[in-house]
Amino acid sequence: MVRVVMATDAGHPGRANEDFAGAVADGLVLVDGAGGIADAVRVCHHGVTWYATRLGGALLGALSLGHGLREVLAEGIERITDEHRDTCDVTHPISPFAAVAMLRFVGGRVEHLVLGDAVVVLGRADGEPFVAHDPREVVIARSVEQRLRGVPSGSDRYRQLLGELRAQRNSPGGFWVAKDDPRVVAEAVTGSCPAAGVTGAALLSNGASRLVDTFGRTDWAGLLELLDSAGPEEVIRRVRQAEAREGVATDDATIVYRG
Repeated sequence: MVRVVMATDAGHPGRANEDFAGAVADGLVLVDGAGGIADAVRVCHHGVTWYATRLGGALLGALSLGHGLREVLAEGIERITDEHRDTCDVTHPISPFAAVAMLRFVGGRVEHLVLGDAVVVLGRADGEPFVAHDPREVVIARSVEQRLRGVPSGSDRYRQLLGELRAQRNSPGGFWVAKDDPRVVAEAVTGSCPAAGVTGAALLSNGASRLVDTFGRTDWAGLLELLDSAGPEEVIRRVRQAEAREGVATDDATIVYRG
């Protein structure tokens, strides 16, 4: 019997959770909105939570229509952008954007799509889990973070470095996220595998996947075992525990698991 469980936890006191998670009979969707940008409200008064929720809902609604996952995402981006194109500066570098992960179970196969720094993990009966992720944003962001160390927040140098990071978003040689241009779906990581060999499937925001890829508290196989036995709430609890021990700032953490 298929079961789907999900959990989310806001990582920033006083700020809305900017992740979205949902499931339908034949698919899972996770949207990890990127917020915390100063003055963003002057560019888009709707905000990141609105964007992530609207995009996630559109993707869920389109999963059963039979279109390819890239097409589903492109249509979703275009639809939500049109909803606020006349009231907001949707092309501005700090207008709302998000990472996206999707899974669809159809025709005896499992299809996946990842755009940005979200993660898809598939357990396999005959080997190690399959992990779909796009490392480009992580690599570029870590490079900028290293250069930001010791730079006073709000200084001209600080703003310059952040500007360099934003300039690499949705541009050749940079990293790609859902924002206002549906053509970014060409950069999404996609693929499929036979459903018969899949023992479990998970979508994770980067705030949740850090239990493995940042803190190394377990591996992907161990993560799936933990999700199956204790649920996504326990994974997020361990993420928060690791963040506290390492002195790392928290982030919104969201997981959808189908076992």
